Amino acid sequence: MGRPVVLSNGQLFVGLDESGLVHDFYYPYVGLENLTNARSLQHKIGVWVDGQFQWTNGGGWEISVTFAPDALISHVTMRSDSLGVRLESHDFIDSEHNAFIRSMKVTNERDNEREIRIFMHQVFQISRLGRADTAMYVPDDEYILDYKGRCCLLISGKVGEDKVFDQYSVGNYGIEGKAGTFMDAEDGELTNNNVEHGGVDSVIRFSHHAAGGETFSVDYWIVAADSQTDGQIIHNKLKSHPIDERLNKATTQWHSWLNASQENLAKIDRADRQLVTTSMLIVKAHCDERGSILASGDSSIFNYGRDYYCYCWPRDAAYAIWPLIRNGQFKEALNFFEFARDTKHPDGYLMHKYQPDRAIGSTWHPLIHGKSRELAIQEDETAIVVYMMAEYFKYSKDMDFVHSYYDSFISPAAQFMCDFIDVETGLPHASYDLWEERFSTSTYTVSVVIASLEAAARLADVAGHPDDAFRWRDNAKRIASNIDKLYHPDGYFRKGLLVDEFGKITYDDTLDISSLYGPFMFAGLSTDHPMIDSTLKHVEQRLLNTSPIGGVIRYENDNYFRTKQYKGNPWIVCTLWLAQIYIELDRKPEAEQLLDWARQRALPSGVMSEQFDPDDGGTISVTPLVWSHAEFVNTVLDLSEVD
Repeated sequence: MGRPVVLSNGQLFVGLDESGLVHDFYYPYVGLENLTNARSLQHKIGVWVDGQFQWTNGGGWEISVTFAPDALISHVTMRSDSLGVRLESHDFIDSEHNAFIRSMKVTNERDNEREIRIFMHQVFQISRLGRADTAMYVPDDEYILDYKGRCCLLISGKVGEDKVFDQYSVGNYGIEGKAGTFMDAEDGELTNNNVEHGGVDSVIRFSHHAAGGETFSVDYWIVAADSQTDGQIIHNKLKSHPIDERLNKATTQWHSWLNASQENLAKIDRADRQLVTTSMLIVKAHCDERGSILASGDSSIFNYGRDYYCYCWPRDAAYAIWPLIRNGQFKEALNFFEFARDTKHPDGYLMHKYQPDRAIGSTWHPLIHGKSRELAIQEDETAIVVYMMAEYFKYSKDMDFVHSYYDSFISPAAQFMCDFIDVETGLPHASYDLWEERFSTSTYTVSVVIASLEAAARLADVAGHPDDAFRWRDNAKRIASNIDKLYHPDGYFRKGLLVDEFGKITYDDTLDISSLYGPFMFAGLSTDHPMIDSTLKHVEQRLLNTSPIGGVIRYENDNYFRTKQYKGNPWIVCTLWLAQIYIELDRKPEAEQLLDWARQRALPSGVMSEQFDPDDGGTISVTPLVWSHAEFVNTVLDLSEVD
């Protein structure tokens, strides 16, 4: 299960599943809290006609879930041949209010007049265990109120311009042996039960006598607010104004956001333009207006693991804003930099990951390795944020930004990196690698630290700190002069090394795509450097096309979601990293082949997963992964710059 459509306004985030149904509903942060429960049944749409009832996800329906062009607006079609009914929905988050809206057109595909009833079911889990929520019908303004404390959800809708839902029911869900109130809909009638508490769900019904071939509208919304009063104000606006106006306004908003990128988008091959646009919008959807950038809003991964991807990893966030910066979209970068500055440890480093509300996220990294106390960090995450600040300045020329952030983030982070060095190797001290798995001095982290210190030196020049600039450059050179200690005698950069408490060095000889991409992108080694050239050959022989569907795996014997006999599952990020190297080497046809591999992996909506089944190409892990979309845009931009 993935999320072929994600919708957001920076506070409210909704993910639709393959059936076009609401499966994730985050409020008041993008990624926190998820008010649905992805491990059980979710929101449903039911249709009754001619005495027959069907849930649209119950089989027998042709369903398409994709995006409308150039906007974070869905285009969902559901058609039942047996019922002779077609539903076409455009779903969006309102441009001014925290409201999820479904603007639906219902078509009677038979020649005779029939009564068609549409049932909208919703189930939320606002309290932690879903045992203290309340749902009730509010007659004065005709809506269902689902609430707990300061979180209020108002559910309503209308048929045509002014006819509200004609029946409703509120009941218990998933407790005391009760499956849910949705079952009340299956005879075509609802009992109008007014209130319930505990684990609750609700259903509302819209009815219309449709002539043969007639299409009529059903508009449905869920307003999220901190109080019933605030939510009711928004609800009454939606109730009294045409929803088409709200849809048009949301469309205009997204087109306006994309305007900053039009010059670059015009340079991109037409075949890639739509997928690049969709990728940028998906990145934007995961950006909370308070600075966090979510790795993925797809909560279905919790079914297979212990946690979600609903955190802000500084690394993922930095990669996410890179294509936005290149395309002239600066607001998201500035918001994230503020988030990073405010969450930075006093000693200058960033933690493993954060919740969208800036609290420290969960981790599996201990504070002791062997017998030594260690930081539970990935140093590359601190380094790449400094690097991305320099990228932001390169494109924006924002002098005020540099002066504002130099003392508060750039200098402390650079000083930390200069101090966090092993005397035995002259390389950065061990931390966890970019894949969050191994504690070592990894080739990738070393490379990013070199680039980060060089970036800090450039920013120090701008900020008027020449002594700092000299110190950062000098340390970058010292580290770079020792990077060959990570080079294997067989001709490739190792994954990493580790200095133990007695000063003894052990090596991790694993071949990792990041050990090629890091030195290529960040360590200043040219593509014709013998160590890059030789490592590339090893990658092509050992990591590229290791399974029937092709692509590039992270490293040999990668066990993350590994279920087959192959060395690992191919990732979009890893495949496009190799494509970027091919572009730099002027091996454009090979780069195009890898880019096409990524294109073919996208769902019909344009959403890209993290990794894929090596036999059949099915999506594995979260879908979408923001990092995959960021690398796709970056790779297409790289190609457009060499054409």
